[in-house]
Amino acid sequence: DGMGNLRVTKKGIRLEGISEFLLPLYVKEIHSRKDSPLVLQSDRNVTVNARNHMGQLTGQLTVGADAVEAQCKRFEVRASDSGKVLFSADEDEIVIGADRLKVTGTEGAVFGHSVETPHIRAEPSQDLKLESPTRSLVMEAPRGVQVSAAAGDLRATCRKELHLQSTEGEIFLNADTIRLGNLPVGSFSSSSSSSFSSSSSSPSSSAAHQTIYELCACPNGKLYLSPAGAGSTCQSSSNICLWS
Repeated sequence: DGMGNLRVTKKGIRLEGISEFLLPLYVKEIHSRKDSPLVLQSDRNVTVNARNHMGQLTGQLTVGADAVEAQCKRFEVRASDSGKVLFSADEDEIVIGADRLKVTGTEGAVFGHSVETPHIRAEPSQDLKLESPTRSLVMEAPRGVQVSAAAGDLRATCRKELHLQSTEGEIFLNADTIRLGNLPVGSFSSSSSSSFSSSSSSPSSSAAHQTIYELCACPNGKLYLSPAGAGSTCQSSSNICLWS
């Protein structure tokens, strides 16, 4: 029948209470009672090793005082109900299979290299902000980049220059109102020596009778306003174009 806390049953050997083994223990399976957990305790660390038929170490899990370390070819965390892989890691990649990855740190997530994803969105009722404090912000896609704000404003700000470039197609602005603020105003003159002169005044501060302006483009692409006339008053030789 056994001795002390050791009992021999039809299903194997049963130990009652705390048991201590001074030498290696070889068993096929260790499990606890249905109403109690299984506790493996050590004064230093608990190490679980897996070996192949040649005795070579193939996997190791070490629970220590400072860290939990796993050494294996592939590490997986699965859901208890469906068996879905929630997290996996190997030498080539790390895969997070959860429906949602939530980063609660105040500094967010930091990526040392590029980020590849089909969709970026913010939490409901929260703003989405893509920012590069010290360098440039680049978004690339071989078949186009779509930026959408269904219920709010879309803003793009930078310190130096903002480039909108289309190598093969067109840039299409579709809105009820399109405003270009702080455009310089050129004053029209019939004199051939100085057809235009740069003015820092806005259209509202110009002559009271002048209410219609023409939008002009310099050869380098700079835009400016010119008082509208019977014909076009835009000239590429204006001071605004020459000094831009």
